[in-house]
Amino acid sequence: MSEEQAPPAPAPASGPTAAPASAPEAEEAAVDWWIELRGLALMLLAVIAFHSFVAKPFYIPSGSMMPNLQIGDRLVVSKYPYGWSWVSASFHVLPRSSTRLLPRTPEYGDIVIVVPPNSDEDYIKRVVALPGDRIAVVNGQIVLNGRKVPQVVEPPLELPVDPNQPCEPEEFPGLRFRAADGRMFCELPILRETLPNGATYRVIDHMRQPLDDYPETLVPAGHVFVMGDNRDHSADSRAPVEERGLGGPVPLSSVGGRAEFVTLSLDGSEGWNPLSWWKALRPGRAWTRLRPQIVTPPGK
Repeated sequence: MSEEQAPPAPAPASGPTAAPASAPEAEEAAVDWWIELRGLALMLLAVIAFHSFVAKPFYIPSGSMMPNLQIGDRLVVSKYPYGWSWVSASFHVLPRSSTRLLPRTPEYGDIVIVVPPNSDEDYIKRVVALPGDRIAVVNGQIVLNGRKVPQVVEPPLELPVDPNQPCEPEEFPGLRFRAADGRMFCELPILRETLPNGATYRVIDHMRQPLDDYPETLVPAGHVFVMGDNRDHSADSRAPVEERGLGGPVPLSSVGGRAEFVTLSLDGSEGWNPLSWWKALRPGRAWTRLRPQIVTPPGK
């Protein structure tokens, strides 16, 4: 009987040897910078569009709207309530024009963003007269269509003195005092003013100055008359353009939006370190609504 032969060993597989599965070689994908830059550009355009058509943040740089707005307040301003015009675009990149899309007229008492005729700076003021109104100011009191706008004295408001509200003697003579605990306060005399639609809000008028008197003026069609709530320290429709005022009634095409609410307020003591911002927050200012309270107008 012949000896049985063993089967031949299999031939080795041809081709490259596979790398062990336990140590794969990772390949880094190349960065497509064009896609990255396009994404950033689209994101920037979306932010600009939102700021131009919907809402934008706003910082209060002056005390012209005290006591209702303070230096250091951060606000949200809605861009759509009165329609859109050249002033709606972020950074005011469009040429001035009287054209307005979906135009609407503000209401008495609205706090609005306006742009003066000789610069692209944003001002924030309150609407106190509408198209067709006759407005004058006599001894600091508004006279609207021949009738005095009611003002009622309220208790003084004590605001803590801080870097954003130093209560300088030149602006608030005799109103700075030290409390028993050593803290400094600014004691502001308060008047409550109520417009014909019942919009009511606080104003400050504590000294005699030239803008306490303004001759009767007819507000033209497509315009509004605006004033700051801090009547003695506001360059508004009463003040000439040469004195950084608005030079009379403001075209509605130069009204850029309506102030809605305060997001937060800093007292000016903050530094570059974000941890310092927490201590600089003013208590009670966040989410303060800026639309005026509406009451039954006097005499109705």
